[in-house]
Amino acid sequence: MTEHVQTQQSDHTHFARVVRSHYPGLVALFTAVLIISNVAAGKGVAFFGDAEWALGPLQILPIITDGAFFLFPLAYIVGDVLSEVYGFAATRRAVYYGFGAVALAALCFWIAQQLPPADFYENQPAFEAVLGVVPRLLLAGLAGYLVGQLLNSYVLVRIKEITKEKHLWARLIGSTVVGEFADTLIFCAIAAGVIGITTWADFVNYVVVGFLWKTLVEIVVMPVTYAVIAYVKRREPTYAE
Repeated sequence: MTEHVQTQQSDHTHFARVVRSHYPGLVALFTAVLIISNVAAGKGVAFFGDAEWALGPLQILPIITDGAFFLFPLAYIVGDVLSEVYGFAATRRAVYYGFGAVALAALCFWIAQQLPPADFYENQPAFEAVLGVVPRLLLAGLAGYLVGQLLNSYVLVRIKEITKEKHLWARLIGSTVVGEFADTLIFCAIAAGVIGITTWADFVNYVVVGFLWKTLVEIVVMPVTYAVIAYVKRREPTYAE
């Protein structure tokens, strides 16, 4: 009888059930933003390039940044949503996924760069210039991202343990201040020589301006972050206030 039941069951096609949750979609967005950011960051950007204005050692104008300046804050916003709704363990898992995806993308770009170009392919120098992997920059980006994102999530969750469901603004800003500062400081400390920073004044300027910009963006888009968090909480059946 048992063998008959097992045979009967094996005749059916089986699939795993997809559990309803916004978590996979947020992790996918989080990972995509990180991969795109690491490619776009290869372009140097200068706003108000003809202007010069300094406040002591701090250069205000021109504003020097990279092509991913508008994407990195988005990664922290998605990280805030993950931390607020799903907790530190789930966010840490997402950070590891993102870390692995960025490392894999860098490896694939490097392999593609080493492949012999076809006779008709004339864009090898451009391909290498845009997608070529600079080991020190890769290390700086991965280290800053890993430490910054984990600190961002940890601080947000710790503040939430104290404030419960109140004062969301405090944990969003508090976690961003810690996470973004650590991310910017670690990246610049490792990559300074590669990106052309040779003096302490330039180093301090890069860290301070980058940190202030990312923190300001977090504050400006906070109403959007509030709305997204509220939306996800209402639609997660396992979320318990």
